[in-house]
Amino acid sequence: MNESAAPAAPRATIIGGGPAGLMAAEVLALAGVRVDLYDAMPSVGRKFLLAGVGGMNITHSEPKQAFLSRYGERREQIEPLLAKFGADRLCAWIHGLGINTFVGSSGRVFPTDMKAAPLLRAWLKRLREHGVNLHTRSRWLGWNADGSLRIATVAGEIAVRSDSTLLALGGGSWARLGSDGTWVPLLEQRGIAVAALQPSNCGFEVSGWSPLFAEKFAGAPVKSSAIRLDQEPARLGEFVITTGGVEGSLIYSLSAPIRERIAAEGRATIYLDLLPQKSPAQVEAALRKPRGSKSISNHLRGQLGLDGVRAGLLRELSSAEAYADPAQLAAAIKALPLTLLKARPLDEAISSAGGVPFAALDQHLMLRQLPGVFCAGEMLDWEAPTGGYLLTACFASGRTAGLGMLEWLKPR
Repeated sequence: MNESAAPAAPRATIIGGGPAGLMAAEVLALAGVRVDLYDAMPSVGRKFLLAGVGGMNITHSEPKQAFLSRYGERREQIEPLLAKFGADRLCAWIHGLGINTFVGSSGRVFPTDMKAAPLLRAWLKRLREHGVNLHTRSRWLGWNADGSLRIATVAGEIAVRSDSTLLALGGGSWARLGSDGTWVPLLEQRGIAVAALQPSNCGFEVSGWSPLFAEKFAGAPVKSSAIRLDQEPARLGEFVITTGGVEGSLIYSLSAPIRERIAAEGRATIYLDLLPQKSPAQVEAALRKPRGSKSISNHLRGQLGLDGVRAGLLRELSSAEAYADPAQLAAAIKALPLTLLKARPLDEAISSAGGVPFAALDQHLMLRQLPGVFCAGEMLDWEAPTGGYLLTACFASGRTAGLGMLEWLKPR
């Protein structure tokens, strides 16, 4: 008597080849699930690769509570994901790919060679060895009436049937790399209320620099400075002057509250501390020293080391009267007001806020209204500053979704 054929392995489909999608693919493939991953771009991981051009900052080494605070209003939702796959486990996973890491002076964690490409190559090799099928130039178009997935390929549209699906399509920034937000109406058509995508980790525009300042300092980094919004503690770092405003890591660290303030009031004023290493009293004492025949510019340079773009900002944003009064000038140096009017466009942002709300998902990141369909990565409604926090949560959400898909597939 012939033995009955063994049941076919369950089939999972992943839409999106960024860190979240690839991590879920690994979880599923290692468990014996047949995995097909579709990505609209000619190759996977394009945004991941570009993010690593200036040095692949994979995560951060700061203490747990400080790390979790970086997720702001979404800490409660992100914390369970990081409990399963946080910074330490992410580093161990990278080491398992044969890639060593080190902690930089800022606490950020980097691959030893500072590059994303070797990590991605090693990862894709592992995925292929475990049977993951990668389909590029294949764009998801939604669902057919029978529930199958519509996929547009170079050879035409195909219908894909799957036992479970993960959507890991990214947010709405950097459309040229695949994160174009075109998935939003596809989910809204199925009754999912998606929070509007907004720029995060983005630059902001001012009312207008003077032509002289813009010509001289556009592109200049403002180092060893601090900024604050309202009475919140100042944040240290550096930012960059642009033709029409400001950008850079220090600005990005406050992009969420700045954006919210602009939405509520039409503008947001931040305060620049041009000499965070000195107290107001020290600054004022230095300014009160006799300058003799020296110009005020030379006095600022000689007494406080204030020159270049920082001296330019002081001149641009403070009144002429302040220069005649050491107390006023010291106050300006320590809290120079800069009014921001609007964020730069979404497609210029490093990441995006908004997306699929956590209320629409269960603890496994499955859509409550679409059983068997999971979401992960930047298409979820959360945001975090640069510094490794974005990537860590993307990896963690992909792993959570992958494990959730395994649970969903068990009885099937």
